[in-house]
Amino acid sequence: MNRFLARGGRAVIAAVVSGLVVGALPAKAGDDAQQKRGEVLYRAADCAACHTDVKGGGAELAGGRPLETPFGTFYSPNISSDDQHGIGAWSEAEFRRALRQGKGRHGENLFPVFPYPSFTGMTDADIADLFAYLRQRPAVAQPSRPHAVSLPFRWRFLQLFWRTLFFSEGPLAPVQAQNTEWNRGRYLAEAVVHCQECHTPRNLLGGLKTDRGYSGNPEGPDGQKVPNITGDAERGIGRWSIEDVANLLRTGQTPDFDFVGAGMGDVVKGTAALSDSDRRAIAVYIKSLPVRGGDTPQRPVHAALP
Repeated sequence: MNRFLARGGRAVIAAVVSGLVVGALPAKAGDDAQQKRGEVLYRAADCAACHTDVKGGGAELAGGRPLETPFGTFYSPNISSDDQHGIGAWSEAEFRRALRQGKGRHGENLFPVFPYPSFTGMTDADIADLFAYLRQRPAVAQPSRPHAVSLPFRWRFLQLFWRTLFFSEGPLAPVQAQNTEWNRGRYLAEAVVHCQECHTPRNLLGGLKTDRGYSGNPEGPDGQKVPNITGDAERGIGRWSIEDVANLLRTGQTPDFDFVGAGMGDVVKGTAALSDSDRRAIAVYIKSLPVRGGDTPQRPVHAALP
């Protein structure tokens, strides 16, 4: 053995080990690439803003952020990587079912305050990347806070009726008559960034008034007035260019050199992580929306989006 090592055996062993290491590199590179893709989706979907009680000093993704609705106060759950209180013990299939079907780990109906009606449009690949990234976030051993919702709205079985009326399972299919950029923008706006969840008014049951999509919501999240972003020249963004919209998604700045704030400020922190081409794709899609007057009160054309 000593002679073997002395006569080049060490070099052979080194070469074998080196080959094994090099052979493992593509998998590691793939993991890194998935993490990067997942992080972009995590930011664009605004996961941290909803699942972190910033005002209460909560840890990232530990949940507890209150969301006031006409049906009561919902509290976002812990989606950190903690096995007991978060999603650390979830499988990818269970996570995909939550986004695609609006079902919890044990098959329970999730409340649509979690925007699964939009997330259902995401592809399996994007859901897998997002899940992989979430699994790498720090675990926080904090129980999710119970919702403060009165009867009968806290009865989950009633979601069966709501789902029949307002939910269509994805993923989102491309529109063949439109080009690749438009379809990419629609996918990002409708599924990942879930713009309609805030910018579309809701009916008495909390369902989106899709025939008035993006026309503004006077009773948006936490009581905020969410503006019209259709092509209406007076109430919406009809006078904005595609470049104006894309720039807002990157910087938060409007064409009048004002800056968005409140909930839209959090959204921009996420869309800023997207590529220039993805932000432009969203802008192309938004600018193609039909003109709708909407519910939101009259606003200056270039007023900052709340």
